[in-house]
Amino acid sequence: MRALFLTASALALSACAGGPPPEVATPTPVLPQQFFHAPDAGTGAELAALLPTSDPAYNTLAAQALAGSPTLGEAVARIEQARVGAARAGAERLPAIGANASVTGTRTNPAQFGTSLPPGIAFDTERVAYAANLTARWDLDIFGRLRAQERAALARVDAADASALAVRNALLAEIAASVIDWRTLEARQEEIESDIAAAEELARLAGVRERAGIAPGFDRVRAESAANASRSRLAALDSERARLTGRLVTLTAQGGMQVRAAMALGAPDTELPAPPVALPSSLLVNRPDILAASAGLAAADAELAATARRRFPTFDLSAALGLLAFSPGDLFDEDSIVGSIAATIAGPLLDFGRIEAEINGAAAGKRAAFEAYRGAVYTALGDAEAAYSLVAAADRELAAANSEAESLQRAARLAETRQEAGLADFLTVLEARRAADASGERAAAALGRAKRARVLLWQALGGDPQPITRSISQ
Repeated sequence: MRALFLTASALALSACAGGPPPEVATPTPVLPQQFFHAPDAGTGAELAALLPTSDPAYNTLAAQALAGSPTLGEAVARIEQARVGAARAGAERLPAIGANASVTGTRTNPAQFGTSLPPGIAFDTERVAYAANLTARWDLDIFGRLRAQERAALARVDAADASALAVRNALLAEIAASVIDWRTLEARQEEIESDIAAAEELARLAGVRERAGIAPGFDRVRAESAANASRSRLAALDSERARLTGRLVTLTAQGGMQVRAAMALGAPDTELPAPPVALPSSLLVNRPDILAASAGLAAADAELAATARRRFPTFDLSAALGLLAFSPGDLFDEDSIVGSIAATIAGPLLDFGRIEAEINGAAAGKRAAFEAYRGAVYTALGDAEAAYSLVAAADRELAAANSEAESLQRAARLAETRQEAGLADFLTVLEARRAADASGERAAAALGRAKRARVLLWQALGGDPQPITRSISQ
């Protein structure tokens, strides 16, 4: 009865040591019903179609990056680290069983017992003790502190997994954008080479007319200048290609030769898929950064619960069973068996605000995690809105650039026809050809920007939803 009274008193005092943990409201952020620039329902393509998966170079480089990228490898290692932490937190809820053995020598000074011992009483001043013990300890976790810590650790595993997925999506998006830029350079190179050929043909015709004495040498010089300007634009593409090579080497962890060999595979598809239909609410379950922030909020909530439960007492059961003898031969005698069993209760009574300060700190951490979650939600919403708008703007730019190129090419052909008929001079033909030459390169660049906008939309809407399966050994 006395033990029961003491236990109840300790529980009552511990429960009165502080009130309930502070409530931190975490309402779901309010999102619009639809994206402003989203396409009509039923007109969009699949999300995966926004990537250049028809390009063999992209498929090859993406596979190499997923297998060997250091950035992704670091993210996967973070997952393994979080899983180890969760396993440790789960193990804390189970009994701890241990074993030990010892040999202890002691020497006693008889004078410490006085000047003399009673008659017939003697003891060994030097003794050696041999012991072997099996111990066990278990925290009953009645108030759930260890369970809350385990929930926090599991939430951190989810956060690490979502963060790794975000790293993979960013990696694939960067590779896709670099491959598109490379293909855009190839298309621009074709247009510039066509421009050079047309300018050289004009220079040849001007030279023929000059030698025939029916045109001044100035016409030939102007045509050669136009060809040289196109050659200058062509040479400038090499610096952009070198930059892309270095970028792909960094992303894929491959050498420059492997990157160049991959880019020589196949040819890109000029088809532009329609943007997929998506709702703002879908970002909450598709975007890895939102999932990571949500898991971080869950971990902060569990940590607040675990901290609040520190106000309550802990109940420990412990036991020991062993052998104790003072000579090796007596170690396994029946009399050498020793043991103990204990139940312990310990809890705070007066800590002068230490635990309360920790609870308030954990509550502030949860509020910070909630604001980080809200920030991730609205960042994703802004990314998606911007990506949809960018796709629409890029498509309009591409249509205008194609129309401009067709019109200027037609004007150049008409000018050449009029010159052959004697209705236009060479300068008119040269100016028409120069305008047409620049328009083809602009149309090729506009096509590349339209493809790049789709990659940004793919990443903004959540990217690849597949879980991370790569292991550290890869």
